[in-house]
Amino acid sequence: MRVLVTGSSGLIGSEAVVFFDRLGFDVTGVDNNMRADFFGPKGDTTWNRRRLEATCRRFTHRELDIRDRRGVAELLKGHPADLIIHAAAQPSHDLAASRPYDDFDVNAVGTLNLLEACRRHCPEAVFIHMSTNKVYGDGPNSIPMRELETRWDYAEERYAHGVAEDFPIDHCLHSLFGASKVAGDVLAQEYGRYFGLKTGIFRGGCLTGPQHSGVELHGFLNYLVLVALREGPYTIFGYKGKQVRDQIHSCDVVSAFWHFAQNPRPGAVYNLGGGKANAASLLECVEMIHRATGKKPRLTYSETNRVGDHICYYSDLRKLRSHYPDWSITRSLEQIVEEMIRVISDQQRA
Repeated sequence: MRVLVTGSSGLIGSEAVVFFDRLGFDVTGVDNNMRADFFGPKGDTTWNRRRLEATCRRFTHRELDIRDRRGVAELLKGHPADLIIHAAAQPSHDLAASRPYDDFDVNAVGTLNLLEACRRHCPEAVFIHMSTNKVYGDGPNSIPMRELETRWDYAEERYAHGVAEDFPIDHCLHSLFGASKVAGDVLAQEYGRYFGLKTGIFRGGCLTGPQHSGVELHGFLNYLVLVALREGPYTIFGYKGKQVRDQIHSCDVVSAFWHFAQNPRPGAVYNLGGGKANAASLLECVEMIHRATGKKPRLTYSETNRVGDHICYYSDLRKLRSHYPDWSITRSLEQIVEEMIRVISDQQRA
């Protein structure tokens, strides 16, 4: 099997490279390190690309910008893939507002370039699109909630398992990032429904793991652990620090991709996060890190929340589990944090 991974030096992309390389598949990774352009030196993923090149025997790196329509088409024409994992993206709300053309061109136009090249040159391939829960905009904030001591939570029984795929995506505030991701998400659905491509759309919650090049604008848990270990400054933006996210390890994300790839459902949409069991507030994550390390970030608070940010969000995983019952979450939030602390501590000592 030949696998193409976009954003191959990022968190999900690099996890996919390792996963499919271990299965003995030929893996081509596409990445142009635009994360360094978006977020500066701290977002640079060169270290991750070098790690993959040193450890993955069947991996080939291609320096390619997915906005390059001709380059994308030539790549898939010359090296048609059996499986495409599209994980490249501009991932930040705040950065999208300051660079709207770059945001839309990467998230929407880049996705279109890949889908059309797939349709023309490898129409039998499975195409997995890494979308985001931000396609729901701030709509989840309209769900009735109850305030607890350290977190917000849903007050209605219908949301006891979290947000499901039938939650509306319109009539709400998305941020420009959310809007560009909606465009890519719907395009991937349409190429499945209209053209019959084997597209699967996964709306990620908080995707995390030790290979994340976390920065303040993206990569919440990784960045929080990094700052906590240094006991550096960390700003909480709104919601009293009680905003809730569900964390899912990158290995469980890629495992879901593989289950889909073996039995694809064209145009299917799945919410993919840690679910209620792996959901925690920012304050609870700070305390979890403190219990494990004895260290905390120096917290400051801003009353202004980020545009389109969720007060509480965790993924309803029942649709994914019903379609792929052999898939499951294998890493608890506590295990994710412990691994991240260990890896980041080792990196700081090196």
